[in-house]
Formats: sequence, C-alpha cells, structure tokens
Amino acid sequence: MASVPKGFLRYYVLKLLKEKPMSGSEIMNEIEKRTDGHWKPSPGSIYPLIAWLQDKGYTEEVPKQEAGIKRYTLTDQGKAFLQEHVKRRGELRKKFEFLTPPFSRLPWFNCYPEKTRELVGAGKKLVMAGWSLLDSLREKYSDDIVKEATETLEQAAKKIEEITKKLKE
Repeated sequence: MASVPKGFLRYYVLKLLKEKPMSGSEIMNEIEKRTDGHWKPSPGSIYPLIAWLQDKGYTEEVPKQEAGIKRYTLTDQGKAFLQEHVKRRGELRKKFEFLTPPFSRLPWFNCYPEKTRELVGAGKKLVMAGWSLLDSLREKYSDDIVKEATETLEQAAKKIEEITKKLKE
C-alpha cells in the first residue's frame, strides 16, 4: 500500500487490540493478513505507535505468557479512544459518501438517463448498509450473519448480472 491515511494505523491497532492482546509482530502480521497482503506496516511504524498508546494510557502490557513476548491490550481509556475513532470514522463516511464508487456523483455519471439517479440512490444505500454491517460485525461477530449477508449479496449480484445481460441482447 503506497499511502495510508493519517490515523489509519492507529485506528487499526486499537481495533485489533480490542479483539485480543497482541504483540507488535502479531499486529503487523494480522494487518498484512486482513489486507490480503497489500499492506504490512513496518516495525518502525508499529513499535513507536504502541509506545505512544502506552504512554497515553490507551494500552497496557499484559503479563507475559511466553518468554520474551510482550503483548498489549486496550485499557478502558483505550476503548473510549477507539469509540471516538469509530464515531469520527462514521461522520467522515457520511460526509464523503458521494465518493463511493461506482455510485458516485462524478461528472461522467451525468451522461446517463435521468432515471439512473434512482439506481445511484439505491446503490449508495447498499454501500452504506454494507459499511454499517461491517462496523456492526466488528462489535459483535456472527458467522450466521456473515453467511446470510454473503448469500444476499451474491443473489443480488447474480440478478444484476442477469439484468445487464438482457440489455446486451
């Protein structure tokens, strides 16, 4: 990943430490895994951040379970700090929802028939609902919900592909 938005790494580390205690290397590996290998933060970015979070009282070291491995967890203050990040993230999402591809209000989209605005609105609702679902799953994960949502989206994608195919015939 060439450029990561300011504050994103802090948010990601807080989010991971809320899930379970982790070491710096475990955090780096988990971020790499969750970004499908597109981004692995460097030790030079992770360890100073962990130290800063600890200095601010947002994290604390957990008692060592394995020799030499320092793991960290969120404090109550850290959980509140994360919630503030989540709140700001939601506000930014709403503020910049117009950038959500492919249902954005970019100038090139205006060349389509007027009625496509309804499609754009429906697409934006779908994207926002998806973001909301993902945010909720961070708070309370459920395999059943993931399965149900995945099936619903796959059915919708299949139906849209069928509609597109009709247009091409």
